[in-house]
Amino acid sequence: MTPGSARWWRELGIEEPPRIAAPLGAASSSDAPAAKAAMAHASANAPAAATNRPAARAAAGAPAPDEATSNAARAAVVDPLRAARIAALEWSDLSAAVDACRACALGATRRLSVPGSGDRAAQWLLVGEGPGAEEDQRGLPFVGASGALLDSMLAALGLQREESVYIANVVKCRPPANRTPDAVECAACLPFLQRQITLIQPRIIVAFGLVAAQSLLQTRVNVGSLRGKVHDCAGIPLVVTYHPAYLLRNQAEKARAWADLCLAQRTLAGAGQTGQA
Repeated sequence: MTPGSARWWRELGIEEPPRIAAPLGAASSSDAPAAKAAMAHASANAPAAATNRPAARAAAGAPAPDEATSNAARAAVVDPLRAARIAALEWSDLSAAVDACRACALGATRRLSVPGSGDRAAQWLLVGEGPGAEEDQRGLPFVGASGALLDSMLAALGLQREESVYIANVVKCRPPANRTPDAVECAACLPFLQRQITLIQPRIIVAFGLVAAQSLLQTRVNVGSLRGKVHDCAGIPLVVTYHPAYLLRNQAEKARAWADLCLAQRTLAGAGQTGQA
């Protein structure tokens, strides 16, 4: 974890963030007592920590968290037992677990959850921010105008949905009014995304937009600084590019997005040649 990512989590009052640098494994029986003790310790110390956080944020010039953020959602972020349960899910149970999740407030306001769709043995994993209005109605990721643009981008690479491509989002439920999901909502959903990565074992990940890039890489760096290079996510190469919805509003950036996708394709081809050597 980088110093920048550590500050991001501390701004939420979370001293030990969820780790996604390696696949999550199910907790052993010997780990459970320690995990419960850690949770009890965190609960016992929570009031004092909450009292000190505003002063610390003010001293650091950091913004205060959204007052609507629930204590339950914050607790879900640091719950090792919940993370272990999700890490043990198979495909047959994953969608139902996402649909039943109420770890943050989004589960109470969305219509349909959107776990993801595509080839479960995909080489390409495409990760976006979260569902929009149309995705919320259909339960599928990247539909509507942004989905049509994504389909065109995939076709230009010789790809299509459901064939060697899996599409998911960081958060699985639509934020009200299509607002940007906050860091607690992203963190609450990260175990689901990490489990998908572990199950799929893609050879390349493409992060579309700021939320996907910052969540997967646990950084505060902007998209412009992250794109154009290959990053590492749990041992899998990751390329950052602009979200299709952003490209619809900023046509001039399409050339840069295309360059990013070509970088991902070259990276995948290079990994294949290395594997054959």
